[in-house]
Amino acid sequence: MDNRSPELAPLPGEYIRAELEKHNWTQEDLAGILGRPLAVVSRIITGKTSITPDTARELAEALGRSAEFWLNAEAAYQLSQAGKPVDSVRRRAYLYEIAPVKEMERRGWIGRIDSDETLEAELCKFFGVDSTNETLRIDAVTRKSDVGESLTPSQRAWCFRVKQIAKSKRVAEYRDDRFQSCLLDLRKLAAYPQETHKVPGVLESHGIRFVVVEPLQSCKVEGVVVWLDDWSPVIGMSLRYDRVDSFWFTLCHELSHIKHKDEAPLDSELTDYASITIVVRNSMERRADEEAIDMLVPQHELESFILRIGPLYSKESIIRFAHRMKIHPGVIVGQLQYRREIGYHANREMLAKVRQVVVPAATTDGWGNYIDPRNLS
Repeated sequence: MDNRSPELAPLPGEYIRAELEKHNWTQEDLAGILGRPLAVVSRIITGKTSITPDTARELAEALGRSAEFWLNAEAAYQLSQAGKPVDSVRRRAYLYEIAPVKEMERRGWIGRIDSDETLEAELCKFFGVDSTNETLRIDAVTRKSDVGESLTPSQRAWCFRVKQIAKSKRVAEYRDDRFQSCLLDLRKLAAYPQETHKVPGVLESHGIRFVVVEPLQSCKVEGVVVWLDDWSPVIGMSLRYDRVDSFWFTLCHELSHIKHKDEAPLDSELTDYASITIVVRNSMERRADEEAIDMLVPQHELESFILRIGPLYSKESIIRFAHRMKIHPGVIVGQLQYRREIGYHANREMLAKVRQVVVPAATTDGWGNYIDPRNLS
């Protein structure tokens, strides 16, 4: 950061003096040409009166330089008089760029900010770094709207919050050989919305931490998987879409990432690696989508249903198929919408809400639930 003071720009009056000398005029001559009192011209030359747009136009006609020249000369002089750049403003601007500071403060994720030093210290503590000049990197695989894009500051802060809360939780040991058992236990809950309150307990009994964090503004993220260590997976969900189909699809999507022990590819500013990062990330997300669908409804069953019933999907036919699959009809509606077999406005009444069921049963930050940072050590 350059802390040098800028050189002072010359008074516009110095340019006026040079022009008067070139024309062999006195200040009194200029006053007569402009139709201004001599005292006014003297104040302009000595910098006691600023050059206005009207004066700039008059000087341009009298002395031959453009009006823009005289206005720019005045602006340069005034800026130079303002002193050196305010480093604290520049630094605060950087901190506001890397994190949604005010919203984090409102949500209680960082303490109340009363100085630049407090802001820096709170962000360092939240992100677990010694300096905010460090790369704020988190190994996470997210299900979000802008697939293939790097995390936004809001999305990154949300992921850090999930990880921060998860560290305080105590759960059973995670074991790969129990993953399928976990899936089977979860799948038994997918037929009725009220059963979703059991999901956190099932996950944590199998060693998977489960955290719900209300999304920040403009934070288009549905879920994330982070690892506290090689054997401590965490699923974070935003419940941004309060629908039974979104809940189960996002949950199974994240479980696929855990199954394969996916980690987020390293974000890189090197062009040679950028395309590889996007390809790898998109490949993982496609695989997670496909496996999530199959965990909910075996694809051969869904395709058979589509061949037999489509395109005339009645509410009764969807319900019958859902009952046979032992899953909530809203999940079938979501799958049909995803495949564009029906429009996104069709059968909306079947997309039951689950947020009010899940939130009381899960470790939740948001919707009136506040987690004191002092309890997250």
